[in-house]
Amino acid sequence: MANHPLWSDEYWLMLMQLYLRKPVGVKPMYSKRLVALSLELHIPPQFLYSQMLRLRQIDTPRMERLWNTYGENPKKLSRGVKLLRKKMGYGLASLFYDGVEVNESFEKDFKPIPEYPDLTPAMLIMILDLYFRLTPITMVEDTPEIRQLARRLKRPASLIVSVMQVFQVCDPYLKQKTAEIPDLLAPCRQIWQRFANDNPQKLNALAAQLHEYFK
Repeated sequence: MANHPLWSDEYWLMLMQLYLRKPVGVKPMYSKRLVALSLELHIPPQFLYSQMLRLRQIDTPRMERLWNTYGENPKKLSRGVKLLRKKMGYGLASLFYDGVEVNESFEKDFKPIPEYPDLTPAMLIMILDLYFRLTPITMVEDTPEIRQLARRLKRPASLIVSVMQVFQVCDPYLKQKTAEIPDLLAPCRQIWQRFANDNPQKLNALAAQLHEYFK
């Protein structure tokens, strides 16, 4: 994978610190800590995941120096990461990235929806994936798959059903005219347009990976 424009070699320290957290090793692409680091650096999880795979290989002089310097010295690694975050301004990261074009497309998926803060686009993605595996008659609170997803997202099953009803408005085959939660119509339509006409396996694969984030 080509370098990301916001990637800096200093970030290897942050990735190494994450890699060394128990259980030691490459973390799932959408684990909470990897996503948190992605949001902090404005770099997509997919890129950081690929960099973590490179970190594991230790097949270049740079990687060897990195591991020799910090691999067996967690205190030194922690100091290095703290200094880096201090340089970035901690909560003033916007100043660090001032003048740099930042693409927030992936970040928005993990932030509350302005019109309905109880949900995020990532949650809508998971609900849409389940939507395509059910029929309208089974989009009810008692359906086991809906109850299971509700537990995973820590949201009421009734809300999952309500979102599915909004997706029915987006679905050209059902031609549902009114949305139970009108504020969700625009966000749901955006998710529908992103995934509904694409290969369903892509949506299913992404939803499966996102389950890790909601553990």
